[in-house]
Amino acid sequence: MDSKKVWVGIDAGKEAHWAHVLDASGMKILSRRVENDEADLSGLIDEVLALSEEPLWAVDQPGGSAALLLALLWERDQRVLYLPGLAVERAREAYPGESKTDARDAYVIADQVRMRSNLARLVPGEDDLAELQLLLARRRDLVADRTRCVNRLRDVLLSLFPALERALDLNAKGALILVSHYQTPGAIRRVGHRRLAAFLKNRGVKGAEVIAQKAITAAKAQSVSLPAQSVAATICAELAQETLALKESVAALDGEIAGRFFARPEARILSSLPGMGPILGSEFLVSVGELSAFESADQLAAYAGLVPAAHDSGKRVGNHRRMRGGNKVLKRVFYQSAFASLRSSPHSRAFYDRKRREGKKHTQALIALARRRVNVLWAMLRDETTFEVPPAA
Repeated sequence: MDSKKVWVGIDAGKEAHWAHVLDASGMKILSRRVENDEADLSGLIDEVLALSEEPLWAVDQPGGSAALLLALLWERDQRVLYLPGLAVERAREAYPGESKTDARDAYVIADQVRMRSNLARLVPGEDDLAELQLLLARRRDLVADRTRCVNRLRDVLLSLFPALERALDLNAKGALILVSHYQTPGAIRRVGHRRLAAFLKNRGVKGAEVIAQKAITAAKAQSVSLPAQSVAATICAELAQETLALKESVAALDGEIAGRFFARPEARILSSLPGMGPILGSEFLVSVGELSAFESADQLAAYAGLVPAAHDSGKRVGNHRRMRGGNKVLKRVFYQSAFASLRSSPHSRAFYDRKRREGKKHTQALIALARRRVNVLWAMLRDETTFEVPPAA
């Protein structure tokens, strides 16, 4: 067996992948389509291992359609690095040619991993992390469906009963329960404030009196019936019921995710950081995988896309702008947790306010806070310590 080193770039697809293998000089050794099934993928691995004892693999997806390939590689103790799709797209511009093909992308991936030493390593996920990943993906789907239902409900209710659409928060359980039973001004006027409030209270709605009063006021403001009222009312009731069912599904899923999250040894550390709850904490665990893959907080911040990119031109130097790449899920975790910490952590609020006084916009100040929190969280996980409030200066 030849002991020379080779680099393997994989452009992952649903039905098939493309593999490109380079030697140390950047010369092509192998380039071919590989079906996304165990037999063909195993054949590729055998073929590459015949070229080198220790090949370095790189993929543009950390899971999904590349999951079977990754499982087979890890089963053979292969080292796999991750080059995000956006990084591949940006790197492609530096290579000759304008076409975008699977073969070309696989070559770009192989060449990038051959030249770069700062790519994150993918490691086998534990069963509970794999389960968390599936549950989080399912939660994102349910939340998207819920948002779609609410938006559609707003549109239909606006064509039926504009005053009620303005008066109620259709993301709230109480408003949805009301609309699932009463959709028209006439129906609400007939039931009256007292019975409407009692109806909501019996179903455990908080602030039932206030919601009932808003509905009655809206009903009194509209005496005319709008076109297709009966059909619109039926659709409103159905959409409200669908949204309620989706809210219950999300709440049940949140409980399951939280239970699995708090069973993890890292949960004690992650949940101690202000703004980091079980959902964002779970997203962090799934996105990062093994913290040892990052040698410093700077590497973790770069992986999350929170490192400012230089934007100099001519005599204009020292300019920076937000990095467009990085792991989008991890970036959202740090951004949302930083935003949440503004309400629960005086130190986060003080840092944010200081950045605003320095002239930064809201988003810039929040990203600066998120970047600072990367340092804090990385040190906490490295030292296995929980968050402690810094002493007053």
